[in-house]
Amino acid sequence: MEKRVYAMGMTCPKPVILAKKEMDKSQAGDVVFVQVDNEVATENLRKLANSQEADYEMTKLGDKHYEVKITVKKTGTSQEEKEPEYISCVPQGQKKTVVVISSDKMGEGDPELGQILIKGFIYSLTQLEKLPDTVLFYNKGAFLTCEGSPVLEDLKTLEKEGTKICTCGTCLDFYKMKDKLAVGTIVNMYVIVETQAKADLIIKP
Repeated sequence: MEKRVYAMGMTCPKPVILAKKEMDKSQAGDVVFVQVDNEVATENLRKLANSQEADYEMTKLGDKHYEVKITVKKTGTSQEEKEPEYISCVPQGQKKTVVVISSDKMGEGDPELGQILIKGFIYSLTQLEKLPDTVLFYNKGAFLTCEGSPVLEDLKTLEKEGTKICTCGTCLDFYKMKDKLAVGTIVNMYVIVETQAKADLIIKP
């Protein structure tokens, strides 16, 4: 059976949410077609398909017009078996820590001081005995994961040690910096909310 989701013009994370609802109601072999208008949405749908062990195909139909084809492999009742790639596995009994950064500065005072503080904050994360599981960047915090950021090396160190570095795709699009991302992966708002909801501890500078 074919199912179609028209998500043109919809903001993150609506295309992923609508597609997942259709997948959850599908049987093995069903195909869900999703039409979207940006590459960030196609990438998020790819991650959704991978997390559900479904086949993924993407076709560019025109300028800002993409069609994603997801072929369901499992029934809705068994689609929760594999965690999406943006979720880390934490040993039993170990708390999951998420750091949330929404600005390229720390605090509300002098901007120059704020830049010094955020640089020191991120460096200090690399020195923790237990590194955070995920660091989420959104709004102007997205600048910190892009080319020219003064904290790139520290973020790359965290990523190398297993910390997930995630930046809001809508924010990168808004600031026209998607092609400048230099560390980590692009995620949608659904992932940002879900990651915080599953955290045992959230740190926000």
